[in-house]
Amino acid sequence: MTSMASTIFSTTPTLSRRAVTNSIPKFPLSKSISNSKRPNPAVVSAVRNNYNYKFLTFELSDDSSNSLKKLLDSFFVVCTSVALSVSLFVADVDSASAFVVTTPRKLQTDELATVRLFQENTPSVVYITNLAVRQDAFTLDVLEVPQGSGSGFVWDAQGHIVTNYHVIRGASDLKVTLGDQSTYDAKVVGFDQDKDVAVLRIDAPKDKLRPIPIGVSADLLVGQKVYAIGNPFGLDHTLTTGVISGLRREISSAATGRPIQDVIQTDAAINPGNSGGPLLDSAGNLIGINTAIYSPSGASSGVGFSIPVDTVGGIVDQLVRFGKVTRPILGIKFAPDQSVEQLGVSGVLVLDAPPNGPAGKAGLQSTKRDAYGRLILGDIITSINGKKVSNGSDLYRILDQCKVGDKIMVEVLRGDHLEKIPIILEPKLDES
Repeated sequence: MTSMASTIFSTTPTLSRRAVTNSIPKFPLSKSISNSKRPNPAVVSAVRNNYNYKFLTFELSDDSSNSLKKLLDSFFVVCTSVALSVSLFVADVDSASAFVVTTPRKLQTDELATVRLFQENTPSVVYITNLAVRQDAFTLDVLEVPQGSGSGFVWDAQGHIVTNYHVIRGASDLKVTLGDQSTYDAKVVGFDQDKDVAVLRIDAPKDKLRPIPIGVSADLLVGQKVYAIGNPFGLDHTLTTGVISGLRREISSAATGRPIQDVIQTDAAINPGNSGGPLLDSAGNLIGINTAIYSPSGASSGVGFSIPVDTVGGIVDQLVRFGKVTRPILGIKFAPDQSVEQLGVSGVLVLDAPPNGPAGKAGLQSTKRDAYGRLILGDIITSINGKKVSNGSDLYRILDQCKVGDKIMVEVLRGDHLEKIPIILEPKLDES
């Protein structure tokens, strides 16, 4: 390199600028890289300009010029190879990164429908806190302490909230928390202990009240999907899914023990705190109120029960309008079904028929003892309006289909013969 440099600077023959320019080799780029990716044109241009800039001012001899051209040819080939490699490497990285795709979360059609149902109906479900008054044993201070909680749902835009009666039973104060976590004091509008239904009312802005869509329970089928929304264990809104596993079931009211007919059985998990919450169909319509579970431990065991919305609708309408339910009664006390079965007869044995009640006014006879202490059986009701009565559940089922003021024909077994006695139904004495 030293000898070559000295040769370059010691030459006496001179060349013109045009001659030097013409002596720069024309690189056959099209032939050298025809089977590979072309280098970046900017790189080639930079190399050419750099070459022209540095050597146009030199005065070279013919031999030295040839040697220098060979050297520069080699140098340019090396630079071109490096530029080509860099461009190919960058191209490969870009093409590889093009295949790295972030896969978005994809849901099936039924999953999307469930998510949408939960999002649309959650604002209609509320959380109810039952507060009771307790007196401290040491300070004698009167305090309000939570004694229970449950779920409910918005019935209409006037602020009426529907829930189970056993959720609010024994409460001195009630709090209702809406979906946006705003809390309001609630007043009891009315309740039906026999059907375990209660109606509350809150003074909340109408824009915060989202009434739940009301459906129909008469055409339900075993196997169709159902969804339960509630606040189990005091948690935020939760959703459980299942199917209708049975229809026309019968359970007893938690308050009075009176049977509730046509109850919906479902395997959707109904845990403590779900009571009073809605049971929805796949369209998001209300078909029942979650009211009870069948489990010795108190946790969901796959058997839950809901009061059908067709039954609830009539009760809520009466509670909103009158504050009470005018349900017809016969005005009798009857013996347990097991006692009648031991007698070898089928029907409802009348233990007591107060004279101021409908049955007493019509002349039904009560069970009593004679002067010697012997038991004299009263009338045994065997049918009402031609419908057979085998036990107390049959009696209640028939009365639920009647109204206050209806005249019914009651067939009774009195001694060893049958008699038909007309009775006019009346409401309970405390509701008249």
